[in-house]
Amino acid sequence: MVRKWNNIKMKKAAQDKARSANYTKILREITMSVRSAGGEPESNFGLKIALVKAKENNVPRDNVERAIKKGMGEGGENYEEINYEAYALDGVAVYIEAATDNPTRTISNIRSYFNKWGGAIGTQGCLQFVFERKAIFTVKAEGLDPDELTMELIDAGCEDIELEDGFLTIKGEVGNYGELHKKLESMKIKVEESGLERLPLNTKEVKDKDTYQRILKLIDVLEEDDDVQKVYHNMDFNEAFSD
Repeated sequence: MVRKWNNIKMKKAAQDKARSANYTKILREITMSVRSAGGEPESNFGLKIALVKAKENNVPRDNVERAIKKGMGEGGENYEEINYEAYALDGVAVYIEAATDNPTRTISNIRSYFNKWGGAIGTQGCLQFVFERKAIFTVKAEGLDPDELTMELIDAGCEDIELEDGFLTIKGEVGNYGELHKKLESMKIKVEESGLERLPLNTKEVKDKDTYQRILKLIDVLEEDDDVQKVYHNMDFNEAFSD
C-alpha cells in the first residue's frame, strides 16, 4: 500500500476539489450499500464501513441522510458496482473499483485512459493472485508503540502493523473490520482513515522514468473519473522519478 502518493502538497483549490470528489464517492458508496442490504448499519456491513468513512472525512450529516434515503428508493440514480482488472505499461497491475449508472460510459472512459497512457483492460479474474483484500486502519504513530499496539489488537483480529512517515497502518481480515474499529475506539485512538483495501501481494519495479510517470498519470486520470471509486496498483514507489 503505497501511502507516499499522498505526500504531495496541493494548493487549496486542488484540495477543495479533491474533498468534493471524495464526498461524492463516499455518498455513492452509502447509497449503494443501503440499496443492496438495507439501511441498518448493524446488519449491513458495507453501510457500517461507509458511515465510518463519512465521519472520518467530515461529510455533512444532511448529505449522509439524503444518500441513505436514495438507497431506500427515494429518488436518485440506479448505480451498480463494477470492477475492472487491467495492466498498465511494464506489466504493472491496476485494479479499478467503479460505481456507475451507465456501464457503457464507464468502460468507454476507462478504455480511453489506457489507450492514451498505455496498457489494456484484462479479463475478469486475471489479477486474483496479485491483490488481497484487507481491513486497513491508519492512525498517528505519536505516543504509540507498534509492538505493544499489536498485542492489544491481536484478539480483535490484527495481523500486522507497519510504521511509515509518522503513521501506523493496521491490517486485519475483512471480517474483523468491526472488531478492530471497536477496539481502537475503546482505546481512544483516533482513526485517520479506514476501509477495505486491496493490497498487492507482489510489487513491480519500473526502471524507466518516462514509463513510471506515464503510469502515474494513468492512475491520476482514473482516480479523477466520477465513476471510479478506488484504484489499486502494484508499482513500487520511486522517489527519484516523482519530481
